[in-house]
Parts: sequence; C-alpha cells; structure tokens
Amino acid sequence: MITILFNVLDELLNLFRWAVILAAVFSMLASFGVLDTRNRLVWTIGDFLHRITEPALRPIRNIIPSFGNIDLSPIALILLIWVAQELLRRIYQAIMFGNVQALFL
Repeated sequence: MITILFNVLDELLNLFRWAVILAAVFSMLASFGVLDTRNRLVWTIGDFLHRITEPALRPIRNIIPSFGNIDLSPIALILLIWVAQELLRRIYQAIMFGNVQALFL
C-alpha cells in the first residue's frame, strides 16, 4: 500500500514537471508569435498550463531577481521538483528497507 502511495506521488511530481516545461515552451512560442493565442484551442491550452503552474511559479518569481525578459523561475521550480522527488525516494527507502542512513547521504 505504501509503495503505491509513493509511486503515485512520484508520478504526480513527474507530470507537474512536464507541465512546467510545457508552460515555459508555450510561453516562449507565444511571445515570439509562433503560436496564435487568438485561436480558441491554443488559448485554452495556454490558459490551462498557466493556471496549473502559476501558483507554484509566483512565489519563486517573488524571490528570484528579474533578469529583464528572461524568466528563470521554471528552472528553479524544476530543480525543486527534482529535490522533492529525491527526498521522496530516500524516505521510501528508509521506510521500506529500514535504511535510515539513506536519508542523510
């Protein structure tokens, strides 16, 4: 049962990481005019990605200084997701295998 829980959490973090990547690429393509945001389908996809990722990106944008038009918050969020996944894996190993040292390595 606990294995299923950790696997589901890991997959949710993977999906969120891909949503952050897609939102960053979508934003870049829209700003360069490659995507026409007046198209209803394109706008809907962009709005969905924005609504999913913006609550996590906004606090990071408040912390990271502005570099003009370059937004580094998706990179920081991807790194935070990676750290969360690694922490989740180490907690799983500590619980399942009784290896408490895995938490601190």
